[in-house]
Formats: sequence, structure tokens, C-alpha cells
Amino acid sequence: MAHQPFHLPERQALFSTDTCPDSPPEGERWSTWDGATHGPVPRPDWVITDLGAVEADLGILKSGKEADVHVVRRWVPGTTRSSLLAAKRYRSSEHRMFHRDAGYLEGRRVRRSREMRAMARRTDFGKELLTGQWAHAEFSALVELWERGLPVPYPVQLDEAEMLMEFIGTDGPDGAIAAPRLHQVRTDVDLQSLFDQFRDLLLDLAEAGWTHGDLSPYNALVHEDRLVVIDWPQIVDVIGNPQGFGFLERDVRTMCDWFSRKGLAVDAHELFGEAAALAAATA
Repeated sequence: MAHQPFHLPERQALFSTDTCPDSPPEGERWSTWDGATHGPVPRPDWVITDLGAVEADLGILKSGKEADVHVVRRWVPGTTRSSLLAAKRYRSSEHRMFHRDAGYLEGRRVRRSREMRAMARRTDFGKELLTGQWAHAEFSALVELWERGLPVPYPVQLDEAEMLMEFIGTDGPDGAIAAPRLHQVRTDVDLQSLFDQFRDLLLDLAEAGWTHGDLSPYNALVHEDRLVVIDWPQIVDVIGNPQGFGFLERDVRTMCDWFSRKGLAVDAHELFGEAAALAAATA
């Protein structure tokens, strides 16, 4: 499948040596770094933290039921420092689908009983709390997973319901091209290597007591022969969630079924047993 590049708007001043203007050009914004919750340190060299940086939205990368993902360019005017980010923006209570919340949120708690009741009853206030909880849960998960060295995008920052993270793909003279999802990869890729990477991730998660909760070939990216897993808001505590082992088994079977259809001999039952044993040991 061909991947269309995201082209930068034609602005001569993008890397101008002029001094920084009083306000960014129309359609852009100053850096949202200040006031946000930041990702783990040490930060990758490409992360721009300058308050004088400018951000431009290049378009939607993915539209989903709970959130949209945009491609954002952040750069420092007067320099050649520039980086691409994936901006995940959770939908408001009026537009977001909450059909998945109940099962995933079992085992999670908030401090105030009023807030718990509001979320359970799906009041407007409760839906706003759920939106914030999903965003915070995904950002916190990415921080923890990144610090453990697992193959996830680096979480740059969280500001209310917008999370900025590493853009997985290439950034060249012809524009930015997102890495393909696993289900889009060509038949000449090394399937055994990709399966081994999936297996390592699954077992590392299980050893920490977790599973992705919604893992599929649609939220695993392949970039330079490396598997990178995205979409972590529903990360599941296998022991704390009454349905935890069910989520773990579904993750295993969904991925193993895909590799099997591609002709790779895999044993989903054996892999689930190994992962379940590791998760149970955390109890």
C-alpha cells in the first residue's frame, strides 16, 4: 500500500535567519511545551523544548472513535532545528465513543467517590473525566514502557487531552511518510523477525503484569524492520482486572492468527501459557 507524504506548507520563513516575530504565522501556534507534562529523561536529541519554537499542523494521520492523530511540525525559527510529532487528540464528551470503557477500566480507581459515580453513570462530567483518564493513562503507560526499553513511541508531552509523541516514519525532502502498519507490510519482510519482536514485547509486558488490551496488526507499525506498538490507553493490569487474562489471550490470538495467515508456524496456545505464567507470578 502506498503511503502519501505530508508536505510542509510553503513558507519561506520556516528556516529564516530573521529574528522571531511577535506572533507565529496564521494557522500555527507557539510551542505547547510550557505548562505540559513532559516525557522521561534523558530525552532524545530530536525533542525541541524551546519556548520560542513554533508548531504547525500538517494534517490527520489517523481518525478513530476515541481520538484523532495529527502530524505536527515543531521548529525553531532562525535555525534548522525541526522535528515531526504525532499529536493524539482525544475526542470531547460530545463526539467520543465510550463503548469500550467498562471492561478496560475495571481495576482502575480514582480517589473521589463522586468522580467514580459520575464516570459509572456516564454523566457529562463523568465523560470529561474519562477523556482525561484515557489521555493520562496512555501517556503514563508510554513513559513506563519507554523507560523499560520497550518498542513504543517516545512520549514528548501531555497537555490536557492532547498528547505529543514521536512520529514513527521518515522525514525527507518529499515530505513526511508514516511507517506502515503491520497489516500493510509487503510479503518480502522478515516475518520471523517481526514475530520474535512481538513475542519479546508480549512477554516483557506480561513479566510486568500487563497486556496491551487491544493489540492487532493495525496498531503495530513497522519502521526500518523494527516493530513499534502504538495505541496504549487501554493497557490492562492482567491480575488487577477481572478480565485481564481474557484480554491477554485475545492479544496473543489476534497477532498469532495474522502471522499464521501469512504462512508462519506459530503456537498461540503455547505463547499464551508462557505469558500467563509470567503475569501470574506478579500477583
